[in-house]
Amino acid sequence: MANEALRVAMATKGETAESLAEKVHVDPKTAGRWVASGRIPHARTRVAVAAVLGKDAAELWPEPYRRRDRPWFRPWPELEQAAISIRSYQPLLVPGLLQTEAYARAVLGTGGLVPQAEVEEVVAGRLARQAVLSAEAPPQLVAVIDEVVLRRVVGDRAVMAGQLARLAALVELEHVQVRVIPAESPWHTGLAGPFVLARLPDGTELAYLDNQLHGQIVSDPVDIANLGRRWESVTGEALPRRRSIELIREVAKSWS
Repeated sequence: MANEALRVAMATKGETAESLAEKVHVDPKTAGRWVASGRIPHARTRVAVAAVLGKDAAELWPEPYRRRDRPWFRPWPELEQAAISIRSYQPLLVPGLLQTEAYARAVLGTGGLVPQAEVEEVVAGRLARQAVLSAEAPPQLVAVIDEVVLRRVVGDRAVMAGQLARLAALVELEHVQVRVIPAESPWHTGLAGPFVLARLPDGTELAYLDNQLHGQIVSDPVDIANLGRRWESVTGEALPRRRSIELIREVAKSWS
């Protein structure tokens, strides 16, 4: 079945299969199949095509995005699934891939700003994403967090006890590292905001940034290089892996 939404978007922007293919680095015949037979490209390519056409990828290919995540977040879980490595920095929260259900629900429900039904949908989507860590060939995940993440109450003491117990278990996996920047560290570059870097099998790197309103996927090589430098900076502030594990276990005891 032809992809009418894609055809209209291309016509509006004056793009042909050939011109679009050149911009997103695929064969023109491949781009032609997206329109003529409704073929669905790889997640990374969908994001690139949507950027060229000034559309949301979910508008052009709704089927892969029929998930319970917020619309602007939907392309990222697919990229996580394809990634061979994920590097995540979070100054204020446990990264989503490592959150317990209770912790995620407490984070999303804080302040009553999000309707409860939406909270439950996003929590379900977040938990579904975590299956990537138990896949047959999981990505290497390195998460850097600030010590305050371990010590600030989210929900209540029981929620924190469960969350830190989960962290203490996950960090024993060979493909998962959680490194902690100690509280006594001075201001550092990471405190400007969280970010995630994902590397795909072909070596391509993409990033995810979010704020109070929404998030965005970043693919510009200059921006990726900038975030790479920031990653090196925050990891330089963090404790080594084993010392981080010891700190996580130490703080976990304080919540029980």
